[in-house]
Amino acid sequence: MSQNASAHYSLLVIDDEPDLRTLYELTLLREGYEVETAGTVEQALQQLKDRTYSAVITDMRLPDGSGLDVLAWIEQQQPVRREKAIVITAYGSAENAVEALKAGAYDYLTKPVDLRQFRSVVASALGRAPQSAPTVVPSSLPSAALPEGRVAPEDAPKRAEPARADAVPAALRRLSGKSMAMQQVRTLIEKVARSMAPALVQGESGTGKELVARAIHDVSARGAAPFIAVNCGAIPEHLLEAEFFGYRKGAFTGANEDREGFFQAAHGGTLFLDEIGDLPLAMQSKLLRVIQERSVRPVGAVVESPVNVRIVSATHKDLAEEVAAGRFRQDLFYRLNVIQIRVPPLRERMEDLGPICAAVLERIARDAGQWPPPVLARDAFDDLTHHTFPGNVRELENLLHRAVAMSSGEAIERADLGLAVDLVVESDPDEVAARLAAARAAPALPVEGALPDNLEAYLDTVERDILARALERHRNNRTAAGASLGLSLRQMRYRMARLGVVVAGNDAD
Repeated sequence: MSQNASAHYSLLVIDDEPDLRTLYELTLLREGYEVETAGTVEQALQQLKDRTYSAVITDMRLPDGSGLDVLAWIEQQQPVRREKAIVITAYGSAENAVEALKAGAYDYLTKPVDLRQFRSVVASALGRAPQSAPTVVPSSLPSAALPEGRVAPEDAPKRAEPARADAVPAALRRLSGKSMAMQQVRTLIEKVARSMAPALVQGESGTGKELVARAIHDVSARGAAPFIAVNCGAIPEHLLEAEFFGYRKGAFTGANEDREGFFQAAHGGTLFLDEIGDLPLAMQSKLLRVIQERSVRPVGAVVESPVNVRIVSATHKDLAEEVAAGRFRQDLFYRLNVIQIRVPPLRERMEDLGPICAAVLERIARDAGQWPPPVLARDAFDDLTHHTFPGNVRELENLLHRAVAMSSGEAIERADLGLAVDLVVESDPDEVAARLAAARAAPALPVEGALPDNLEAYLDTVERDILARALERHRNNRTAAGASLGLSLRQMRYRMARLGVVVAGNDAD
């Protein structure tokens, strides 16, 4: 690497052992960085007061204190100071590593330090492309504006700064709502995005945990790199190792070629492990090793390959209880639970219901090619405010999808929602009695034969077949086909778009 490629980066190395300090200094000088050193906390703080650095690399144990003292000083100077901090801990001291990450360190290394990993972590902290990953040219600059093999100075660190009030990142805007709970979630996302600290997103099903994970990735310096989402509970146990770490040709029957795993695919970016609590214990131990060693060994390979991946995991389970029950490894829990983000259920932030409904209805209308989006009538919105939403935002989205399909006007009425009457409180008693009577008078559904294992997919298939037959009968005239089914043209178009029903030939309305 040329001197010019890294000359604008200045580093401060803090270690009380002269030999190690010299080793780190020489390694970084060869990479083209400007390097200064210190042997104590007092000396380091004096140098930090005199000038700013691009990054600080400090040992945990120092003669007059701890590397955490240096981190604390840097954190107190935020946002004036922008140094990324990397902490070097003793081998096997997972508690110290977790403590450092919680204190604001960007990343950590364990002794004895692997120099290849050392260079990679420093490059990542400075926002430079990983050595084994393709260089990414910032989208804000044309490719011709930069020399080949270069990235814009300080571009990536700036991307990781907390969003200003007048320029909220799109990733955070997707988290609808202005409740105090959601403001706290956004604040944590911005803080987490500044480091490599593993984050654990906890919340009930349907609260939007993956959306939070994507926001962490998009706001961070890794935003231009891959985001790989994995549902740990959806992969058969015997395929977990091959899917996570990849495999080599001939490793097992059917392995006809080399294949990368999730870790390799996420190199330089973020790996989101959804429902991490569903991983079997055997796979948990293998995952722990990869997180500790930052390298993976594909099935059938004899050597490990380094990976630069940021881990964000999510679960609806209480992992502390899972640890106590012996179903989740305690050491892995500590590694993953460095920073915890709790996504509140919808019932705890009902003041966000209006903005969420508006955003969902706008997305439904856009997907169906209809504009303007429908609006909720007052009585319909009142029913939603009295619903407990056990399925959270996902349940709300399903309700609104159905309501848009059932509505015949520009506004969604109470009847279009189809909420169960026992979930609506403070309603008129006569109205509730009338609904109950209507429900009892409704014809019973047929129950003969086997029940479908996926009701939603089964009903979609039935509906798609009915629409196709109606269109065929009316020569693809959507107005006539819809009228024969008691649907308006708008309803017919929506259902066709949602179910992917395409007409050929005459497409007249």
